[in-house]
Amino acid sequence: MGCDYGVYSIWVPGRVSQGQKKKLKEGYFLVHYDIHALTRSIYIHWPFCPYKCHYCPFVALASHDSFMTEYHRALMNEIECFGKATVGNKIKIDTLYFGGGTPSTYPDDLLIELFNLLRRIFDFSSDLEITIEINPGTVRAGQLELWKSLGINRLSIGVQSLNDKVLHSLNRLQSGQDVIRLLDDAQHFFSNISVDFILGLPGVSDIECKENLLQAMKWPINHISLYFLTVHEDTPLYFKVKNNKVLLPCDDTIVELYYESRDIFMSNGFEHYEISSFARPGYQSRHNTAYWNRVPYKAFGLGACSFDGVRRFQNEKNLMKYIAKANSSENCVVFMEELTERQVGIERIMLGLRRSQGVSWSLLLENLSEYKKVEVREKVEEFKRNNWIKESLGILTLTPAGLALENELILQLCL
Repeated sequence: MGCDYGVYSIWVPGRVSQGQKKKLKEGYFLVHYDIHALTRSIYIHWPFCPYKCHYCPFVALASHDSFMTEYHRALMNEIECFGKATVGNKIKIDTLYFGGGTPSTYPDDLLIELFNLLRRIFDFSSDLEITIEINPGTVRAGQLELWKSLGINRLSIGVQSLNDKVLHSLNRLQSGQDVIRLLDDAQHFFSNISVDFILGLPGVSDIECKENLLQAMKWPINHISLYFLTVHEDTPLYFKVKNNKVLLPCDDTIVELYYESRDIFMSNGFEHYEISSFARPGYQSRHNTAYWNRVPYKAFGLGACSFDGVRRFQNEKNLMKYIAKANSSENCVVFMEELTERQVGIERIMLGLRRSQGVSWSLLLENLSEYKKVEVREKVEEFKRNNWIKESLGILTLTPAGLALENELILQLCL
């Protein structure tokens, strides 16, 4: 059976209305999918984990290692089908990102095979940013050197906390010593290293959290992602919180800790360029920036999401169904979402306000009625009085206090 990808096309379900997601069933029709011509960023999903954290909402699979090789073959075939749709023209890419799951568990021989395929399908630019997400305690001897030889040049390390007891209570089975050992080894091979921390983990005091972040300032890193703990429905953490088995710190405490963390980073040479992202000059995440700029990207693998500049697509999230479809060269997409003009505008506002670049008045007021424009201007003036937003040369940006309330403020501006 041949690949379903057309030259610049993809099969999606019949009659998908704007702003809605429909599951692929019957009645397929062809929609132009110009991602081949425009995309410069590739995402590859590796769903396997040695354990699954109790707060994790992602497509991640623990205790499924026996399926790694079979999944790898399916992933290779999905990429191969996409490559055939380009009719021999290599797509030049600027960023390549391996996410998960835990991509540091990708077997070496299979990863080498994957890179051979990727270099055959895609034109690697001379300054291509290649990131791999890794968890402390999962990196094998010699693996760092192999990654560097393959062209990987950026590590994203999931630290989250240095409190072993708290992490283990959330089924994140790593230790602070795993982090230190990994950084000691990684600095000999990589100069572009990012670490993730989570604010609001139950059992981590604000003092301890600040001590962890101060310790991180001594590490050989140049990027930090700082996330608020989010309790997602149907995760083990959600049920523990719901049943009062886990108590979370109050919001005011976490917001204050966010301010103090931001000060720690910025006083140590990190620029705050996105609500959760801090980087030394020249080390911003180029891959994430592509997402925030809403440029097309292509994603491969279980549950992976792509964007063609107009529509979003999501792959099959069931492992066996994904493997079956990919191995038979069927299209793996099961959901499509096409945004309305207003939804695109709201998304651009949200992504702009999350970042240091902010948004212009013209974007904020675009496609609004005169009545709504007056309402939005009044809201902005209210936000200014509360020191949540500031204006310079017609550009609106959130203050540190505003960043902590970002979701609520954007809802008020855009509804």
